[in-house]
Amino acid sequence: MDTIDKIDSTKLLKKGAEASLFLVDWYDRKVIIKVRIQKKYRPPELDLQIRNYRTVHEPQLMHEAKAAGVSTPLIYMVNVPLSTIIMEYIEGQQVKQLLNKASKTQRHDLCVKIGESIAQLHSHGLIHGDLTTSNMIINPQNKLYFVDFGLGEKNSELEAQGVDLHLLKRALQSTHYQFWEECLQNVLCGYSSIFGVEAEKVYEKIREIERRGRYVEERKQ
Repeated sequence: MDTIDKIDSTKLLKKGAEASLFLVDWYDRKVIIKVRIQKKYRPPELDLQIRNYRTVHEPQLMHEAKAAGVSTPLIYMVNVPLSTIIMEYIEGQQVKQLLNKASKTQRHDLCVKIGESIAQLHSHGLIHGDLTTSNMIINPQNKLYFVDFGLGEKNSELEAQGVDLHLLKRALQSTHYQFWEECLQNVLCGYSSIFGVEAEKVYEKIREIERRGRYVEERKQ
C-alpha cells in the first residue's frame, strides 16, 4: 500500500511543524495517518535518518506508555520508507477544549488524572516531549488518552522530567490562563500520588529550570 498516494489532501486534520495528520477511512475504520514532512533545510541523508528514526521510535514509545498504564492510540501500520504511521482515531474532545468550559470539580478530577498519567510515564522512564492539553483527548467513556509522542524519548533523568512538566505549566499558562494555577496544583497532586516522595525532586528541578532562565518567557522577563 502506497500510503501517501492513497491520502486525500482534503482530509487533512492538522499540519504541524514535524508532520501532517490525515483522518481517513482505512479498511472500514477511521484512522489517523501521520506523515512526517521532509525538511528542505536539512541535508537529505540527515533528514531521512531523522524521519526514519522518529517514525520507528514514536510507536515504540506509545507501546511502552500503554505498558505503563497510560492510554494511547493503537498502531496499525508503520511504513518507514514513507515516514508514515497509521494509528487509531480516538473519538472525543481535546482537553484543551474541555478545560475552559468544565466546572471546577470537573477540572480538578481531569487535572489529577493528567498528573497521574504523567507520573506513570516518568516512573517508567518515558518522556512525552510535548505535554500540552492539545495532545490529550477524553473519549466518550471519560478515558484519557495521550497522543503525539513524536518528540518523546526514553529518559529517567530529573532534567527531562522537569522539562516535561515545565512545558505543561507553560501550556496551561498560555491556553488556560484564567485558572492555570489551580490546574497545575491539581496536576501536581495527581503526579505526587503516583510518584511519591520522588516528585519533590522533580518539582525542585522545575524551579531550577525557571531560575536559570532556560526558556524564552523567562529570558524576556
